[in-house]
Amino acid sequence: MQLPEDQLRAGHIPADVYRQLPPGTDVRRVVIVQEAPRSYTGPIVLTLVVVTASIAVLLVIAFVAQVVAGAAVAVLSATSGLTYAINRTCKTKKGI
Repeated sequence: MQLPEDQLRAGHIPADVYRQLPPGTDVRRVVIVQEAPRSYTGPIVLTLVVVTASIAVLLVIAFVAQVVAGAAVAVLSATSGLTYAINRTCKTKKGI
C-alpha cells in the first residue's frame, strides 16, 4: 500500500481525518467518501464533434459557392455573351 487511495480502500483512516472525528466515534463505522476522478471523455468528444461540424460546414459553403459561381457564369454567358475559361497549362514539356 503505497498510495493513499490504497490505504483508504483497505480501511485505514489517515491521521488528519482521524483527528477530526469527535471523541467516542466508532472508527469501524466511519465511511470515507472520495471524489471520483475527473473524466476527460466528455470534453474530448465535444471537441471532436465541434471540429467535425466546422469542417462539414466549410465543405458545404465551398460546394454552394462553387455551384453559385457556375450558375452565375452560365447565366452571364447565355445572356450577355460573357465567357469564362479555365486555362490548364501542362507542367511537363513534351518532346520537341
